[in-house]
Amino acid sequence: MNTPIRIAAAQMRSGLEPAANLDALDALVASAVAGGAQYVLSPEVTVAFAENREGLARVAGPAEDNGDIARAAEIADAHGVYLHLGSLAVALPDGRFANRSILFGPDGAIIASYDKIHLFDATLPGLREYRESATYKGGDVAVVTPAAGFNLGMAICYDVRFPALFNALAGAGAEVISVPAAFTVPTGQAHWEVLLRARAIETGSYVIAAAQGGHHENGRATYGHSMIIDPWGTVVARIEGDEPGIIVADIDLGRVADARGRVPALANARPFSLSVNQSARKMPI
Repeated sequence: MNTPIRIAAAQMRSGLEPAANLDALDALVASAVAGGAQYVLSPEVTVAFAENREGLARVAGPAEDNGDIARAAEIADAHGVYLHLGSLAVALPDGRFANRSILFGPDGAIIASYDKIHLFDATLPGLREYRESATYKGGDVAVVTPAAGFNLGMAICYDVRFPALFNALAGAGAEVISVPAAFTVPTGQAHWEVLLRARAIETGSYVIAAAQGGHHENGRATYGHSMIIDPWGTVVARIEGDEPGIIVADIDLGRVADARGRVPALANARPFSLSVNQSARKMPI
């Protein structure tokens, strides 16, 4: 039998001040570790939930000599846990930012990092326009890394709508895929759970999703409902609502092998070409 590995997702309500947000993260990590967690994931924009380039410029620096990254490393080291900082903004030379996820080992050393590939450029009916690309530069490298006894595939928020990324991560050996997020309330109500469960089912992977939740200082409202889903698509832990908190679950890597054996979709995938009839109407992208 495989030895269970306990993982945790931290739900937060990050504001504009990094120090206060990192203090809140420290307390949540302490709670998770007290519950036996070996790996803890925090949400997207854990360190500061600023709304625009000007707001980010006030709180976000480059990766080198970054005090917020150093503080997160100290939290991992102090609690002796794999701490996965869901994301923070990292200043780039061109004036934009990377939306960067960082995995720290139990000694505080950086094991891996991932820059969000898919940027949320969308107009929600009756609401507002989001243009993440006006502030952030999208990454172009998918990442799979060892973490706490399992292979971790790294994704962030809007990435969950792109199954090709998740299939690539699973195909490269990921057994757990992380989705730190700051989902809007309307899209969260409509799509959050079904997308997460679909990605778990399609890849035969555990999916752990740590969310921002509630009304934030920047005026945004996020959906919350952090959850952990097993490779068969069953939600094994969740937070009902948008309040900050911790959820934990024991994962069994044997269930990954079992799910992929029962429905071997990854193994059965085949390359194909596409034929489009000239009379077909093309939809705008």
